[in-house]
Amino acid sequence: TAQGGGPQGQSVMQIYLLRHGIAEDARPGHADSERPLTSEGREKLRRVLKRARAAGLAPDLILSSPYRRAIETADVAVEVLGYQGKVVRTQALLADASPFDAWEEIRSRHQEGSLLLASHEPLMSSMAAFLLGSPALQVDMKKAALVRVDCERPGPQPKGVLKWMLTPAVVGRSEERRVGKECRSR
Repeated sequence: TAQGGGPQGQSVMQIYLLRHGIAEDARPGHADSERPLTSEGREKLRRVLKRARAAGLAPDLILSSPYRRAIETADVAVEVLGYQGKVVRTQALLADASPFDAWEEIRSRHQEGSLLLASHEPLMSSMAAFLLGSPALQVDMKKAALVRVDCERPGPQPKGVLKWMLTPAVVGRSEERRVGKECRSR
């Protein structure tokens, strides 16, 4: 459970917004909700989540949209992060859900210190802006991007602080530099 961080030492909830990885294209006659992740999508998620795990990501609860690509994204998070709990599916994380409804879902879990939400665009970028108290803020949530926002709880309006954002491109470039340095030092 995350404690402190607020002006009067209020309890702080760490909220991790994870956009699903690359999914297969829609096929005629198949529901959009049933599109699975591609192998590239899974690999990019693993890279981002491994870096986040190294930074201390260990969610108390994982919530997911009921769409297949979000559930599979949550499953990759379970595997990489060593999460032992159950993934909770919620309609509040559908792509067209409102940030307010997603916030109400978060508030209903106020006893948790950290939540990871696996979902879609446009909800993830609008949720980041909403949590930061700036609905007009533009956030570019690439597929497999992960954002950490720390929020005071449990008020009707979030009071969030952006802590960091990871994308597959950022993680990939830093991994390439790390490997390059190791090769040069030999």
